Amino acid sequence: MDYDLNREQEMIRDAVRSFAEKQIAPIAPELDENEEFSAGLTRQMGEIGLFGMFVSEKYGGQQLDYVSYAIAVEEVARIDGSQAATVAAGNSLGIGPIYYFGSEEQKKKYLPKLCSGQYLWGFGLTEPEAGSDAGGSQTTAVQDGDDWIINGSKIFITNAASEISLGVTVQAKSGTRPNGKPEYTCFLVEHGTKGFTARPMKKKMMWRASNTAELFFDDVRVPKSAVLGNQGDGFRQMLQTLDGGRLSIGAMGLGGAQGAYELALKYARSRKQFGQPISKFQAVAFKLADCAMEIECARNLLYKACWLRDKKRAFEKEASMAKLYCSEVMGRVANHAVQIHGGYGLMKEYSVERFYRDQKLLDIGEGTSEIQRIVISRHIGC
Repeated sequence: MDYDLNREQEMIRDAVRSFAEKQIAPIAPELDENEEFSAGLTRQMGEIGLFGMFVSEKYGGQQLDYVSYAIAVEEVARIDGSQAATVAAGNSLGIGPIYYFGSEEQKKKYLPKLCSGQYLWGFGLTEPEAGSDAGGSQTTAVQDGDDWIINGSKIFITNAASEISLGVTVQAKSGTRPNGKPEYTCFLVEHGTKGFTARPMKKKMMWRASNTAELFFDDVRVPKSAVLGNQGDGFRQMLQTLDGGRLSIGAMGLGGAQGAYELALKYARSRKQFGQPISKFQAVAFKLADCAMEIECARNLLYKACWLRDKKRAFEKEASMAKLYCSEVMGRVANHAVQIHGGYGLMKEYSVERFYRDQKLLDIGEGTSEIQRIVISRHIGC
């Protein structure tokens, strides 16, 4: 087994780390404080190739492996969760469904714009009454001649209401199957379509500099060419999209844990009490040792899941494991990091406070920790 990154992966890590430290770190606290999404920073991330990393060059992507993609998300999350959320959702949830399930016409129309980072695309699944129960969606799509008419709403949708948001993929009930269960179909709906509105959501605890939206569909008419893939494939498409998205959330958890750990280690080495750095005290040193150990375990688990996907082998169980473990590792690491900072860890002048807040969504988004345990238990035959 070879645990070394290849030369290209090392170059990606170095390049993204340098960009994140120089371009994101100086403005992350201000963007967080002001709840400000930065279109300019997003486009800069597009310029260095952070969108469409796994997409074929034919459609404007970089055609890289999933390990490389995870590394890139990890390095952004090491500095700021909001920008990592923009990248992760932009790739896995925005670009991914169109790339994997779209028609050739849809790919050529949308992917070059999205892979450039000049525009973003949302993933409309969650509803006010349908979170973990994705099959409980109430948004409907009714066929009317060659068109479909969509009615309903979505909530907590990333990248769907900024000034550079181009549109959203929407799952809707499109009929009833022979067994009596709902049929779901996904549609590509562009901003500017009559009856479609997107409202930014504010006053968030975390990811305050990412764009989050409520979506409303009031007799939204779209042509049959807006159907993603085939009618009735929507639920399968959404589940497969979430499998890939869990790798992104895992990378965010890993990167966030690494960032919080580094902040804690730096502070512990410089903060002196009783005549020596607090890193010399066993109570602090053991916390840092636990952080280092769990981060190493998380990285190996996530990279293995990405490697399985690159090898076109089953990765769904490992993706759930990686998402669950990396998310919860970040929670433990961020908690230790704040404790090590003491009172200063509670102040916004110290970035560790932002890491502590940003972690919580990782336990909820892309399937809660409880849902991941259900998925894993089914894979192991429970």
